[in-house]
Amino acid sequence: MTEAKIRPARREDSRTIAELFLISSDGLAAYIWSKVAEPGETTLDAGARRYARDGVAFSYQNCVLADLDGTVAGMAHSFPMDADPAAQAEADPVLRPYAELEDCGSLYLSGIALFPEHRGRGIGTQLMTAVDDRARALNRPRLSLICFERNEGAMRWYRRLGFEELARRPLVPDPLLHYPDGDAVLLARGVDAAASGRGSR
Repeated sequence: MTEAKIRPARREDSRTIAELFLISSDGLAAYIWSKVAEPGETTLDAGARRYARDGVAFSYQNCVLADLDGTVAGMAHSFPMDADPAAQAEADPVLRPYAELEDCGSLYLSGIALFPEHRGRGIGTQLMTAVDDRARALNRPRLSLICFERNEGAMRWYRRLGFEELARRPLVPDPLLHYPDGDAVLLARGVDAAASGRGSR
């Protein structure tokens, strides 16, 4: 196992965070950012701008990075998932399945990813441990996340870490999504749940 330094992200890390979200989201981030990009702005530029904000869920402030001698190897982004009684139903049909898959009361792991050259060294597990620590600090009893069922490698890894299925919705296909069919699956586990095995992601 390679020991990484897990540190809070800084605003200047926002572009790197966006690059890692493009890896972790299987096309969903690209879809969202394509809708909010300003004239002349690339999808990555829009993502970097999104994560450079303060005081919102999708901010660098909710992200930790795995640092190897000054090089970012990966990230984990999470925020508390709470019910919003004023929230309106998601109008975008592509995004609606994900809006319906919420585990209120949990710490929602919105993204975890490593750059390819750093995989298989245990860094993903170190990032997940940091997310568990954050959940405890925020008095959140469990973690939740959404994964595409067709992303079989990620699904296997999450199950090895103790995550169990809570719900699923059929995804609505779009050319930017990496999978043309299948379900989006809501997974959760308690922060103190013992995983049956630890992968080396």
